Amino acid sequence: MKNIIKEYEKSQMKKNIPKINTGYYVEIKIWITEGKKKRIQKFKGTIISIKNKGLNSSFTVRKITNNEGIERVFQMHSHIINKIKIINNNRSKRSKLYYLRNIKTKNNRIF
Repeated sequence: MKNIIKEYEKSQMKKNIPKINTGYYVEIKIWITEGKKKRIQKFKGTIISIKNKGLNSSFTVRKITNNEGIERVFQMHSHIINKIKIINNNRSKRSKLYYLRNIKTKNNRIF
């Protein structure tokens, strides 16, 4: 039974995902559906955490807009993600960058 589940999960995984780490500044293009229309929307921000669990892998991206912090959790193998583009690959030494939540200005970028 476990082999059947593993095979199904393996067939559902995307193969064109770039290698990302915490601290990377990324641009994610996601599909947005509004009624019958579909369009692509960009979300730029810093990756603050990554959870690797096979098909259930996810990552959290944080950005600052109008002095408000916005976090969004993306499923790595989701069908709504069109493309992940790495803009700046400054890798941090920590695995979770939750301390960036306390910084309200744009000084929270990792350079």
